[in-house]
Amino acid sequence: MSSSEEAELSYEAARAELVEVVAALESGGTTLEESLALWERGERLATICQTWLDGARERLDLVIAGDAASEDAPDAD
Repeated sequence: MSSSEEAELSYEAARAELVEVVAALESGGTTLEESLALWERGERLATICQTWLDGARERLDLVIAGDAASEDAPDAD
């Protein structure tokens, strides 16, 4: 998967694939090379998930800050 395709993954898709990667690593039965590839993929997926979560937090913070600012503003009446 290319980096542009990874960037287009939704949070839910990245998380679902990460769950699969973790399950594959935990089940064993893979070669060292396969395990390393799975680990690297898991790291990339975890980064994608964290980026989505960070973005969601920023959006929430902006909404909360906007709500607080509108509550503090004097009424125009």
